[in-house]
Amino acid sequence: QVQLAESGGGLVQAGGSLRLSCAASGRAYSDYVMAWFRQAPGKEREFVAGITWSAEKTSYADSVKGRFIISRANAKNAVYLQMNSLKPEDTAVYYCALDRSHRVLISPIIRFYDYWGQGTQVTVAS
Repeated sequence: QVQLAESGGGLVQAGGSLRLSCAASGRAYSDYVMAWFRQAPGKEREFVAGITWSAEKTSYADSVKGRFIISRANAKNAVYLQMNSLKPEDTAVYYCALDRSHRVLISPIIRFYDYWGQGTQVTVAS
């Protein structure tokens, strides 16, 4: 069993930065793909960024490419999302997720992910 807990959300002005953290507990967290998703009010949950078990590969949604950076520290059981140049349209609840079936395939599909955190709110004011 894996448990995920996000932190680091908050209110920020447009153009600002935030760093989200996801703490993982449980067995073999470090063996699998981890990702960040987000869900804005009235919208479906969407893929933001993903990272392979070794951090050798990353993948980003087009909407955040060049602004967000995903990283992981397996020794600390943590995954991070550095968000720069934030826009009001980045406002959402951000979730971290783990795909226990894959180590190097980063999928944007929600159903691939088996474990989810409770989410952290990010609000970007214009």
